[in-house]
Amino acid sequence: MPSDADQSEEETLILDTVDQFLERDVRPYVRALEADDEYPQDIADKMAEMGLFGATISADYGGLGLPAATYSKIVERVSAVWMSVSGIFNSHLIMCASVERFGTEEMKQNYLPKFASGEMRGGIALTEPDCGTDLQGVRTKAEIEGNAYVINGTKMWCTNAVKGNVLAVLAKTDQEAEGPRHKGMSLLLVEKDMGYKASKLKKLGYKGVDTGEVQFDAVRVPVANLIGPEEGKGLNHILAGLELGRINVASRGVGVARACLEESVAYAQTRKTFGKPICEHQTIQIKLADMATKVEAARLLTEQAAAAYDRGERCDMEAGMAKLAATEAAVENSLEAMRLHGAYGYSPEYNIERYYRDAPLLAIGEGTNELQRLIIAKQLVERNPV
Repeated sequence: MPSDADQSEEETLILDTVDQFLERDVRPYVRALEADDEYPQDIADKMAEMGLFGATISADYGGLGLPAATYSKIVERVSAVWMSVSGIFNSHLIMCASVERFGTEEMKQNYLPKFASGEMRGGIALTEPDCGTDLQGVRTKAEIEGNAYVINGTKMWCTNAVKGNVLAVLAKTDQEAEGPRHKGMSLLLVEKDMGYKASKLKKLGYKGVDTGEVQFDAVRVPVANLIGPEEGKGLNHILAGLELGRINVASRGVGVARACLEESVAYAQTRKTFGKPICEHQTIQIKLADMATKVEAARLLTEQAAAAYDRGERCDMEAGMAKLAATEAAVENSLEAMRLHGAYGYSPEYNIERYYRDAPLLAIGEGTNELQRLIIAKQLVERNPV
């Protein structure tokens, strides 16, 4: 086992490399790519070269094997420059986590090295036109015919659906399952070459990254592509992956909230009103103080959730708290930054309007913040019985 000092040194080297990549290969191109809603292919390819598509995949399968604590710091840094880019590897790694935790050894050997290298890039296909937070309402069907599942249905808001080439798909494999609705659901690994069709959706923010609608019309998938040894465990398998996903989204929230703060602090020192920099006005000082406090509180909650995940503990409450606090901080800081910048904040010449458009997605994705509150409350009661 490496010592804490060795791990700290390795983390520092990794984070320095990420910072250099962001300043050299991302920041100079963000505004042009974002304005055209253009997929950042060169950036994605460079992230693959850096190993980010295998960030949390075990080294046994060709990944970096990073702990969630380090991974969350990478995500914060990326999101502070361009939040969309972090989504490209986050959705991919949720899919990877499901395969690594629950897939057969044959599936792991076949897919994880390709996932880690970025040769195969994908995401998760959960949401449908009539269900999002309530995944038990999934209608997509996967019925066995011979040695294959035949999938029919529609999925929505799938990251990497268009530019990627594989998805982890939640579908009903047992239409007659009794009891809780999730009992009949399974998770299947579906390659694009097997026949699904994806089309890009337009969005308010989160530009560049491809978010797609996916159509499954009698798509045949080998039985061996079932994630897990048996049917009916799909919802549990994907929810386990979403713990990492919510830590990622929390880290994104910290990154966006931090970017809003840093640009506001800089602007407040150069913008003058009534003969002095606005940072000397008490009203502005109060705004900056509140923004900074929200960033630090969100980061600490995110670090706590990542540490619990790395210890192998159940952390849905911790991840929910981090996701709730960090994404609300992003939304609130983007609004305060907009107000503080005045008319300039409304202009695409500044980054503030992009943060303002990107932040709301974080409060919705990976389970709405309303759902996080329910999870937190339920866990509080379960962990503290009277």
